[in-house]
Amino acid sequence: MVFDGKWEPEMNSVPGAELGEAIPSNTEHAISVSLPTWRSNVGYEENENWVVSKMQSGYPRFFIHPEIIALEKSISDTHSKAKERCILFPSAVVASACRSFVISRLRQSENSVQVSDQEIRIIFLSSSQVQNTLHPQADVWAIFLPESFYPTAREFWQHTGEGISSRRAVYIHKALREGNLSVIKQSIDSPCDNNPLHRGPSRYSKHCGGNASIGTNSRKQRNASGSDGISTNDFVEMRYGRNLEADAVQQAKLAIKQRISGSMVTDCDSTGRTSTQGRVQKISPEDVFLFPTGMSAIYNAHRLLRTLFGPSTMVEFGFPYLDTLKVLEKFGDGCLFLGNGNDSDLDELERVIDDGKQISALFCEFPSNPLLRSPNLKRLRALASRHRFVIVVDETIGNFVNVDVLPYADILVSSLTKVFSGDSNVMGGSCVINPEMPFYQDISLLAAKMFEDNYWGEDAIFMERNSRDFASRVLRINQNAEALAELFLKWPTIIKRVYYPKHDESRAYYDDCKYTDGGYGGLLSITFHSTELAIRFYDTIKTAKGPSLGTNFTLTSPYALLAHYKELNWIAQYGVESHLIRISVGLEGKTTLLYMFEQALLDVASFKNSN
Repeated sequence: MVFDGKWEPEMNSVPGAELGEAIPSNTEHAISVSLPTWRSNVGYEENENWVVSKMQSGYPRFFIHPEIIALEKSISDTHSKAKERCILFPSAVVASACRSFVISRLRQSENSVQVSDQEIRIIFLSSSQVQNTLHPQADVWAIFLPESFYPTAREFWQHTGEGISSRRAVYIHKALREGNLSVIKQSIDSPCDNNPLHRGPSRYSKHCGGNASIGTNSRKQRNASGSDGISTNDFVEMRYGRNLEADAVQQAKLAIKQRISGSMVTDCDSTGRTSTQGRVQKISPEDVFLFPTGMSAIYNAHRLLRTLFGPSTMVEFGFPYLDTLKVLEKFGDGCLFLGNGNDSDLDELERVIDDGKQISALFCEFPSNPLLRSPNLKRLRALASRHRFVIVVDETIGNFVNVDVLPYADILVSSLTKVFSGDSNVMGGSCVINPEMPFYQDISLLAAKMFEDNYWGEDAIFMERNSRDFASRVLRINQNAEALAELFLKWPTIIKRVYYPKHDESRAYYDDCKYTDGGYGGLLSITFHSTELAIRFYDTIKTAKGPSLGTNFTLTSPYALLAHYKELNWIAQYGVESHLIRISVGLEGKTTLLYMFEQALLDVASFKNSN
């Protein structure tokens, strides 16, 4: 079976990237890195010098950008003590949370490290000049801590996605070099909260929303264009720099919010497609919150729910992206992990609740990454309504062009870094609060108090620009991914299993939420009949190869190896094989894409036959 299509000249892939090269190449703030061979992925995980010394870039929560490292060094040179390390954050609240996390984790560790308050310092640095409010302020909070504590602080950076962005680092470093950055405050104490938030089971209070109509009827009706009447189409991109007016940043953020909420309030979007599903109506941009990363959105949603409900158990339903589970386990009061996310797990959840277990929230992905399994949201919603807990759905993989999961979710989170941006050069996340759900009033009021706007202005401008053609890109990627899945299914002699929502046993649950003209997304995974065949395929395929997904170009990754290198036996319990390869499909011409993968499969088949 040889593909006989013609080569299409409009190929948009990123072939031939060298080890450690940024993906996309020559991109200062790229969010992926080329790991072109299976062995280079192992070398990265083993921290081998021949790999890490060549890395010009990496996924930002796992790889600290050179611009951030340079800023840390400059600040450390002036303010650090002997044998201290520095790590940077965008606000006092985040810095304090990191400090508390480090102290708590070290005290609870096997060695029960005794940490004194004086060992971890927080320094606030800001512009020494009076700033015009039209321009962004060069603010950064630096945590100084003993070198031995630094890996724990890095855990916080990775899991929460709350670190500063590389563009923010460039801006602040420039202010520092120009002599415009100085210490405003030094503290070993947590920042004072002048408006302490209540903690406790508010779902049992008389103020807790118990009727779906409470949130909708009590909220002020707002025009979808926002309070200032600025529409997405009216937004004019402005060049970012020290002379950028803050109004331009706010317009960019509003445009992003409109793009997210607008796809949820209209019957017909910019592509002319019409929804036949029962979408939740009257979503306002004010129900959308932006965050520096997708994990920051998840972490802050979790933080809000802990504040709302007090100490309680939360559920992770289905095998998720690794850091989501880490947030629930390391920052929570108890996590029930139901890692298969199937009907049997749902039966188990119902049994646990019926036996008296109090559940405050359930987190799930739709569909899951990397197994592309879709949970039964209808049944989960019925269970949540009956037992009064919150559902948080991560729709990054399905995305809101393809599926409408909001009718089943109290909170919707997404990584805008992925297909919403597509260009692989900026991070971002979003959180949508559903006004039709019982807890809307409590959640929205608390979100207004707790959620900080730490999304750096220049990042927002890049995200707004990148996402203008989001819907049309998704539709093309859908077609490419579906065709690629069909190709893989024709190679059962070497491919053991194809993971794609259309071909999964949970397809009916995906279809329950899929728009009539929606697709099955751009992510799929495959396993082979042996690890040797998987390695041969990965080393042979001519796509870009590195971490991340949702890029405009096809990106291949040995996901299980890269994300779970030290826990491969554990993930096997949930059906994730160690040699699983994940493919994020891009915008290449379909003929080009299929030819490229066909050639790799032919090579693998030849390799198998010769051995």
